Amino acid sequence: MDIDGLKEIAPHYVALMLLVVLVLTVLQAVVGELGFWIELGIVLVLAVAYRPVVLRLGIAPSGWK
Repeated sequence: MDIDGLKEIAPHYVALMLLVVLVLTVLQAVVGELGFWIELGIVLVLAVAYRPVVLRLGIAPSGWK
């Protein structure tokens, strides 16, 4: 197992989880209660968009390049 690779990727997974919680919290404060399927869709969009955005910003781990 590549421990160094996991240590390099772990902060990105934590950042993604915090981003999901932050976006859902803000949306619920602004819009109100969202349905399960809408929240799931938002989570999927954020999860899919995270990696390309991080790559474009140049802060991606070496394993993602």
